[in-house]
Amino acid sequence: MDIFISGSVAYDYLMTFPGLFHEQILPERLKSISLSFLVESMTRQRGGIAPNIAYTMALLGEKPHLFATVGEDFEEYRAWLNKAGVDTDYARVIPGKYTASFFATTDKVNAQIASFYPGAMEDAAQLSFTELTTTPDLVVISPTDPSAMKKHAAECRELGIPYLYDPSQQVLRLDGDDLARDMQGAHFLFVNDYEIGLITKKTGLEISQILNMVDVIVVTKGKDGATIYTKEGDTHIPVFKEERITDPTGVGDAFRGGFLTGYAHGWPLDFCARMGSLAAAYCLEQNGTQNHFYTKDEFVSRFREHFDDEGKLNEL
Repeated sequence: MDIFISGSVAYDYLMTFPGLFHEQILPERLKSISLSFLVESMTRQRGGIAPNIAYTMALLGEKPHLFATVGEDFEEYRAWLNKAGVDTDYARVIPGKYTASFFATTDKVNAQIASFYPGAMEDAAQLSFTELTTTPDLVVISPTDPSAMKKHAAECRELGIPYLYDPSQQVLRLDGDDLARDMQGAHFLFVNDYEIGLITKKTGLEISQILNMVDVIVVTKGKDGATIYTKEGDTHIPVFKEERITDPTGVGDAFRGGFLTGYAHGWPLDFCARMGSLAAAYCLEQNGTQNHFYTKDEFVSRFREHFDDEGKLNEL
C-alpha cells in the first residue's frame, strides 16, 4: 500500500538544568526578567509526527513517503530516514530556513521552559497532492501548519484519496467548523481521549454523529489502551505490557505506525491496533521518538508471546 504521511518534521533540543527554576525567579521583577540557565546536558533528538510514524512503519518493512517541508539543516536527518527505509523524496527543503525546532530545558523537579520555532513547517502549504504523478492509497494528515492541514484534506476529498485525519495537538488551533469539515469524508479519525473531548465540545457532535462522517475512529487512552469505534460497535484494545517505562514521547506516533502497517496488509482493525500497542511499547522503553529498534522477526516473536496470529490472547 502506497502511504503518504504529511505532518511536522522537527529537531528536539532537550536540556537539563541541575537546579530549580522557581528559586531563580523574582516575582516582583517579572516585567524585567532576564535569566540564563547553565545546563549540564543537551541532546538533539530527531522528531516530528510525520517521520515518527514513518520510522515505525519502516521498521516493520513498509516504505512510507514523507510529505513535508524541511529546512536546510535536514540532510543528516534525511540520510537517517533513508537508511531506515523511509522515502524522503517528497520532503521539500525551504531555502533560508531551518527545520522546525523544539527547545526545552527541564529542572530537577521536571518543571520545563520551552520554545518552539516552526521554521520550514510554516511553508507546508506549498506542497500539493495535485502535483503527484501517482495516486496514494492512503494519506495521513497529521499536525503541521493548520493551513496545510486544511489544504491537504480538501485535496484528498477532491481527488478521491482516502485519508487518515489526525489533528492531535492542532485541535486547540482549529475551530469547530474546520474540524467538522475535515472529518467529513475521512476514512480514519485518530485522536487521544482528551482531544476527542475537545472535538465534541468544539463541533457539538457526539461520537455516534462523527461516525456518520468518518468510517473509523481510534481513540488512544494512554495506560488504558485504545478504543476503536465503527458503526458496527466498539472494540477496546489494552496496552501491550512494557518491560520498562523510560520516555512517553512519541508513543502515540509509534502506535499509528504499527496500526498503519497492519492496515497496509489488509488485516482486521483490532489486529492492527494490537500491532500499534506493541510498537508503542517499544517506543516507551527508550528515550526519544526514533531510538527504538527491532527486526520484523523480533516484533513477531514478542507479539506471539501474548497473542496468536489472529490477535487472540494466548491461552495460559
